[in-house]
Amino acid sequence: MNILILGSGGREHTFAWKTAQSPLCNNLFVAPGNSGTASIAENINISVTDFDAIKKLVIDKQIDMVVVGPEDPLVQGVHDYFLNDSALKHVSVIGPEKAAAELEGSKEFAKEFMMRHNIPTAAYQSFNASNVEEGYAFLETLNPPYVLKADGLAAGKGVLILNDLEEAKTELKNMLVDAKFGNASSKVVIEEFLDGIELSCFVLTDGKNYKILPTAKDYKRIGEGDTGLNTGGMGAVSPVPFATPEFLNKIEERIVKPTIDGLQKDNLPYKGFVFIGLIKVGDDPKVIEYNVRMGDPETEVVLPRLKNDIVEIFNAIANQTLNTIQIEIDERAATTVMLVSGGYPEAYEKGKEITGLEAVEGSIPFHAGANVKEGKVVTSGGRVMAITSYGNTYNEALKKSYQNIDKLHFDKMNYRKDIGFDL
Repeated sequence: MNILILGSGGREHTFAWKTAQSPLCNNLFVAPGNSGTASIAENINISVTDFDAIKKLVIDKQIDMVVVGPEDPLVQGVHDYFLNDSALKHVSVIGPEKAAAELEGSKEFAKEFMMRHNIPTAAYQSFNASNVEEGYAFLETLNPPYVLKADGLAAGKGVLILNDLEEAKTELKNMLVDAKFGNASSKVVIEEFLDGIELSCFVLTDGKNYKILPTAKDYKRIGEGDTGLNTGGMGAVSPVPFATPEFLNKIEERIVKPTIDGLQKDNLPYKGFVFIGLIKVGDDPKVIEYNVRMGDPETEVVLPRLKNDIVEIFNAIANQTLNTIQIEIDERAATTVMLVSGGYPEAYEKGKEITGLEAVEGSIPFHAGANVKEGKVVTSGGRVMAITSYGNTYNEALKKSYQNIDKLHFDKMNYRKDIGFDL
């Protein structure tokens, strides 16, 4: 098969790394890709939301399967675009159709879905600019901290957690009236704060059957001890030590099954990954949010633990035969630590040369915001590279990642030295 992966981050490099190992893959293309994918696939410089350019590429390169990495093209309906075009509809697309992608595209849609299917989540209400006063009144009924979520896609930055009531009211106005997050915050979901420890659950579904992948936990904040601004993720650990078999059973029975059943009942066509952001409150799992694709940097610890041929799994998803696949998981732990540009998640410089990659031993560097320029690997984004390692324990794996990070350098390189600190 000829396979195209859409995206340019660490998640997509990991997908490419895993796909390239499959004997079922003839030619591998990544659009737009990065310096990591360039070494194992052919990068094609087109945007993930330029569907006409993607169509031309798929026809030119006789592509049989498209694996969609990020959420944007899914929410914009890339799967539907393929199904509705006679020249493309034979191509397998891994990712939900537009109606189902609303689970990530709209926080309100996701909340209503959970309520309809009795899936445990935080109490909430949603507001827009016309009823902002009611939003203030709802905030007054809650205990701090206050959770404000932009309804639409805000590149992972649309969630505010605030301790002060007056500040929460001001921010609600900033989001709704002053369009702090543009169109994404034309509607805002306010919800009760859930106190607990977070983890991510990843589910594969072909629309009828499902398989659960290993759990992972990522670290969102820029600073040690989970302080400072939210980022796209500074590192991840898999498996999650506190996710006991009993707790995993609760996740499957109370959350995974009703989610997959709910997709069918609501006629939401779904072939791909369901990423369920969870919080453990006491001994019970509750859903914080859904994403309609794999997480980043969780992909960098989940896929390396998957022993199966990933293309076989993708074929089963496309053909709705996922029930015939037995998922095999590496018993070892995997960890990843993200190297980021100085200043990230605020303003940062690009184009810094990355050195020391050839010295890395016993870890896998998954490139994210990095490109090849004049023969050198240079930074091109905020989150630059994820350094993944295996170990018998997550501590052993982390030690390897940190040992290899010591060999790497770029100007103003920053990373968290405490991944796994709370476990």
